[in-house]
Amino acid sequence: MHLQTVFAHPRAVLIRTAGFALVWLVLVGPDPASWIVGGPFVIAATLASLRLSEPRKRNLSLPSLARFIPYFLRESLRGGLDVAARVLLPRLRVQPGNQDYRINLTSSEARLVFIDSISLLPGTLSADLRGDHVTVHALDVRTEVVGDLMTLERHVAAIFGESPAPRPDQTTAHRSPARPLEQPARPEDHS
Repeated sequence: MHLQTVFAHPRAVLIRTAGFALVWLVLVGPDPASWIVGGPFVIAATLASLRLSEPRKRNLSLPSLARFIPYFLRESLRGGLDVAARVLLPRLRVQPGNQDYRINLTSSEARLVFIDSISLLPGTLSADLRGDHVTVHALDVRTEVVGDLMTLERHVAAIFGESPAPRPDQTTAHRSPARPLEQPARPEDHS
């Protein structure tokens, strides 16, 4: 990293410095004397982060992010209530299974937010990722998992300024029964 990076990206430097200073403040507390040690560490952490991950232009949409927050909270609550109801009310049937879903997002940041957010949907969690396909485990594959995934992907795409349109060359999803966990082979007892 050259000094040019620091001057070329003042906003990134400011945001990262503020972030590391906040972490220091949370860890150590408001003691002004702690900044004798904390100041150099905050500067070193900022410079190291700039060297490891050079700032780049991101097309984040703050209005879309603002719309995502209530959606995220609502779906998290809905997911928690759904799982709690299935545990507390045994008459609610489950039909576990996996859904393979083709991700249409292109940026690594958008894909990461999408994958990490899947678990907020009722009765789902991301189980595997291979290329553009994520395997989503669902407590009940009879529910509208694919529709929920498409809605989530549209929200994430809007945040990152991407088009959520599915690619025409691939199907969006297919269902499969839950695969049992593989048991490790046990060594033979030779005694």
